Amino acid sequence: MAVGRNTAPAVPALPPSVNEASFTDGFWPEAPQPIICSTVKGTPHRLSLPSNFPGRMHLIAFGINHKTAPVAVREQAAFAPEQLPQALREITEQAGVHEATILSTCNRTEVYCRLDHDDTRPALKWFCEFHRLPENDIAPHLYLHPDRDAVQHAFRVAAGLDSMVLGEPQILGQMKSAFTAAHKAGATGKILNRLFQQTFSVAKQVRTDTAIGASAVSVAYAAVSLAKKIFQNLNEKQVLLIGAGETIELVARHLREQGVTRLLVANRTTERAQLLADACGGEAITLMEMPERLADADIVISSTASQLPILGKGAVESALRARRHRPIFMVDLAVPRDIEPQVGELADVYLYTVDDLQETIQENIQSRQEAAKEAEKIIDIQVVNFMHWVHALDSVPAIRALRETTAAACAAELKRAQGRLARGDDPQKVMEQLARALANKFTHAPSDALKRASHDGDAQLLEAARKLFDLGDDL
Repeated sequence: MAVGRNTAPAVPALPPSVNEASFTDGFWPEAPQPIICSTVKGTPHRLSLPSNFPGRMHLIAFGINHKTAPVAVREQAAFAPEQLPQALREITEQAGVHEATILSTCNRTEVYCRLDHDDTRPALKWFCEFHRLPENDIAPHLYLHPDRDAVQHAFRVAAGLDSMVLGEPQILGQMKSAFTAAHKAGATGKILNRLFQQTFSVAKQVRTDTAIGASAVSVAYAAVSLAKKIFQNLNEKQVLLIGAGETIELVARHLREQGVTRLLVANRTTERAQLLADACGGEAITLMEMPERLADADIVISSTASQLPILGKGAVESALRARRHRPIFMVDLAVPRDIEPQVGELADVYLYTVDDLQETIQENIQSRQEAAKEAEKIIDIQVVNFMHWVHALDSVPAIRALRETTAAACAAELKRAQGRLARGDDPQKVMEQLARALANKFTHAPSDALKRASHDGDAQLLEAARKLFDLGDDL
């Protein structure tokens, strides 16, 4: 864990085992044969696409998260809320991409898409171009889940099984917000609407049927736990909270539970800051006022959606001089980061990022491990149910055509029968003729196909006919 120094690492180069040629031939292929990542116990890993992979891919989920990329990479690939409408519009304009939803949080950036073919290159290429990231720099950190794995991944993410803090509930609200934004932008359709509706249902079932959320652990909780390790009595400390979103609300709640009463809430809009300050018994200030109040803070915890740092090294140096170099404990929960990494170089500052909280988080995981196993069982069942629904969509055009053909045949024969009745023909004979005509029309094409199948030795079609028409096994 980094203490007192936290410089931003450069984007890692390709691993020695991977060269540019391998990614040209693999992840960014000339032919639609991408290297994909599947899920083994929740951990993405690379493998070759099997030659018998289905030609039509309904779903993909790709992106980066805290397991595959450091914060320095994640902040480059993050989507700001105001970027989402444009991003959703652009990705659904890519070749073969018909639906999309973008999930962007501190710990992950993921894109869920419905494609009409198995060429993932347009979506992946767009992702790199949108963020102006060289493909070879981001590729080692990307994972890509197709079809069933994409569904399983969505369910696991919503249930908190793929979070830095196992089982944390915040991600579900973030996924709901992501879907709402995509739906409002007109970027979702039948597949993603159903996927996210079932995703939210599965997450609710996991929380209801397991103890995954029994203990209060989250990134916010981990930040407060870390502060408790640094300071013996938090109730004697002045805390500055930067931001007024859900994460900071959770931090404020945990701080109040630890007896903290001296809270400053700084936010871009005073109204949001005042609402939170009123709820936690603190004082609201604007971001403009923050530099002059920084010297009062023993603890600073920040989480905003700003694309640029809010707190710089110069402001912190001034605050330290005013404090006569009494230490300041800082936790930057934002991605992109709110606090300049160079602040961590100051001798009297203890600066942590979301990545540095991993050790604290691990201490709170044990109680949720058993619940997670039960959650995985629920998810496995629900993935099967969803894929049954997806596969059933393949039969919809055939069913529709069958019904339309049958309806047309019935309408034609009914019109003919009505004409005979109008001419005064015997109704009994008209009904008998109608029944024979319909039977002949409905069985003519299947009968011809079965005769050809028998002649060609096509036992598979004959067996399918028995099942389709419920003819029994004794024929």
